[in-house]
Amino acid sequence: MTKIAVISDIHGNKTALDAVMDDIRQRGIERIVCLGDLIGKGPQGSECIQVIKTKCEKVVRGNWDVFIQDSSDDDFIQWFKDQLSREDYEYLASLPFYFDLEVNGQVIRFFHASPRSEFERILPFHSLEKRLTMFENSEHTGAVRQPDIVFYGDIHTAFLHTYECGILCNTGSVGNSLDLTSASYAIIDGSYSTNCIQFIRVNYDREAELQISRDRDLPEYEKYRDELLFAKYRNAQ
Repeated sequence: MTKIAVISDIHGNKTALDAVMDDIRQRGIERIVCLGDLIGKGPQGSECIQVIKTKCEKVVRGNWDVFIQDSSDDDFIQWFKDQLSREDYEYLASLPFYFDLEVNGQVIRFFHASPRSEFERILPFHSLEKRLTMFENSEHTGAVRQPDIVFYGDIHTAFLHTYECGILCNTGSVGNSLDLTSASYAIIDGSYSTNCIQFIRVNYDREAELQISRDRDLPEYEKYRDELLFAKYRNAQ
């Protein structure tokens, strides 16, 4: 029986990550893949990296995992940089851009944001033409078989769209959900001749997470609180 849990956008929220990992364990799922953004926003980036390294079969890099490796004169970014060890930086630098997995004859592709960049944001209300580019190959993938199913993260909003060319699925966010305040992940069930996709929501102790954030003097705490309690995106116009 093939069941794979797909998680994304942990963002240093170990309280949510632990709750999701416990839910996955209770469901008897042993294979876990992660679509990046292990760090940033939340207070326990290094601790989340350790969990992901231990528990996940495959991990791809997100935009936070990339730019945290660059020098910065931004005090907000520097706080998160200072929380990471040399081993954390080495691990983030080792993460691939994407990977493909074949299940029941279908190619399932996993990346963080788009096939072209960790920083290209594709939203569910973008034009059909733009959304269909998520199935295209790029310089990162090379000239390989195009996917039948695409999983991505980045936008912190879970959805599934079905097109003639395949299925586009966003897992939502474990640690910084912006559709509902509960943690989100997806399950691929390859037990049958057709792959099935299921969305899971997991409640966790948000007040406990916010207490950790206060204890560690998390920068922009109020914005983090509003995201966790009200799903209010800090950069919303």
